[in-house]
Amino acid sequence: MLKIGLTGGIGAGKSEVSRLLAAHGAVIVDSDVIAREVVAPGTDGLRAVVAEFGPGVLRADGSLDRPALGAIVFADPERLKALNAVVHPLVRARSAELEAAADPDAVVVHDVPLLAENGLAPLYDAVLVIDAEDDVRIDRLVRLRGMTEDEARARMAAQATRADRLAIAGLVIDNSGPLEALAPRVAEVWDELKSRQV
Repeated sequence: MLKIGLTGGIGAGKSEVSRLLAAHGAVIVDSDVIAREVVAPGTDGLRAVVAEFGPGVLRADGSLDRPALGAIVFADPERLKALNAVVHPLVRARSAELEAAADPDAVVVHDVPLLAENGLAPLYDAVLVIDAEDDVRIDRLVRLRGMTEDEARARMAAQATRADRLAIAGLVIDNSGPLEALAPRVAEVWDELKSRQV
């Protein structure tokens, strides 16, 4: 089994690369998806979040009110640490379960948005960074996600720098160009990953 950490700044195209790698046969373990699963209604994770933050973080249907929780944790670094202390161990445990269930010959790609920020590079056989020029990322966030330029810049500033991500990269895909240039580059990286299994 080859364990790859996949990361990239917001707007770099990490989700598209993840999709393309899955099409090649990679087993994708998506931290964002798992983070939603572990706080779904009826889970111990959601009960723990409510115990920490109170019933005001629930919607009327009993699901997590993400905007309400976000308003609390993104305004207070200590509250964000408290949330991470609840959610991160659950995400790690579920990620480990999914990895263990994969075929022994699989390429398992852990899609981890905050890999650089959380110092997780040593957990993987290699780190694949999806990179793009800042102006390209801002343009994508404004055009495709409806953010203002200021919102896009603020989100980018809250993440690791490009230099920080590139410093931990074993492999880099430059996704500053058009979407049609991405698939051939991902295919090259897939061939490189498969060759490392031999």
